[in-house]
Amino acid sequence: MTRFSVLDLVPVREGGTVSEAFAATTDLARAAEAFGCDRFWVAEHHAMDGIAGGATAVVLAHVGNATSTIRIGSGGIMLPNHTPFQIAEQFGTLDALFPGRIDLGLGRAPGAGPELQRALRKNLHQAAEYFPQDVVELRALLTGDYDLPITATPGLGANVELWMLGSSLFGAQLAAKLGLPYAFAAHFAPDHLDAALAVYRRDFQPSAVLDRPHVMVAMNVFAADTEAQARLLASSQQQSFVRLRSGNPGKLPPPIADYTDTLPATAQAMLAHIGQAAAVGTPAQVRAGIAAFLQRTAADEIMLCGATYEPEARIRSLELTLDACQTVPAG
Repeated sequence: MTRFSVLDLVPVREGGTVSEAFAATTDLARAAEAFGCDRFWVAEHHAMDGIAGGATAVVLAHVGNATSTIRIGSGGIMLPNHTPFQIAEQFGTLDALFPGRIDLGLGRAPGAGPELQRALRKNLHQAAEYFPQDVVELRALLTGDYDLPITATPGLGANVELWMLGSSLFGAQLAAKLGLPYAFAAHFAPDHLDAALAVYRRDFQPSAVLDRPHVMVAMNVFAADTEAQARLLASSQQQSFVRLRSGNPGKLPPPIADYTDTLPATAQAMLAHIGQAAAVGTPAQVRAGIAAFLQRTAADEIMLCGATYEPEARIRSLELTLDACQTVPAG
C-alpha cells in the first residue's frame, strides 16, 4: 500500500505567535504518528514572517521529543546555506538523540536575496554550484566512505537516511547518480514533475543504501466533510501563495469563502497550475485525487502538504485523508 507522510512549514498565522506555531507543529506531528504516517518533515525557510522553521534541526529536536516512533527530518535543508560539516554535526546529533528516526532531505536552491546572503555571510549562488560535491562530502562525513581530514562528532557513523529533493531535472539527475531516494516538490513547482521522475528512474545507479529507484512526491491535500468546507480550508494557503508570487509574503491569513472567484485571471491560472498536484474536497474526492496522482507518478510515497489557518482543521484533514486512503494501492 501507499505510504503517507507530512510536510510542515511551521506556519505562523495572522494574529498568532511563533510559539503557537511550534505548539501546532508538535500537535500535528503527534497526530501524524498516531494516524500511522511514516515521516514528518520540516522545511528550511528564512526571513519570512509566516514560516518559523528556519532553525530546522532545532525544530526537529523539539518534534522528536514530542514523538516516539515516526521518522522526522528535513524537507529540506538548503545545503548552500551551510557547510557539510555543520549539517553532519547537527543531524548526527539528532540521530544520537532519536536513533533510527532521522531523515535528511537536501535541496540546492538558495532561495535567498542579497539581504539573506549578507546575513549568512555567504555567496549562496556560488555555493549552489558546489552542491553535488557538498552532498558527496556530507555523505562521507556521515558514513566514512572517504578519508577526510576531519571527523564530525556527532556525525560519523550516524544512521541518517539521505534524500535528494528537487523541482527540476538537476535534482533528479544527482539523485540517480548517487543512488539516493528522490522527493519531488510538486506541491509548489509541478512543471517538471513527469520529466524529472522519468530521468531519475532511467538513470538510477544502485548504491549501498538503495538498489532501485524510490520516489516520493509532495502534493497539497485538504479534506473536510463537505467540498465547500475543504475549499475554504485551502483558501488560506492559496492566499499565501498568491501573495508570495506577488512579492508580498506574510503570515498565514484566515480563510475566505470563494476566494479564487475574487482573483484576476492570471492568479486563477497560477493556482490552477499548482492544483494539478492537489486534492481538495470530501474524503471520497481526496481519495480519487490521490489515486489519480499516484497513477500519474507511480510514486512509492506521498508527502501530504497544506497549511490551514486553524491547526485543528489540518489534523482533521489529515485524519480524513488517511482514513479514506487506507486501500489506495501504491503507484
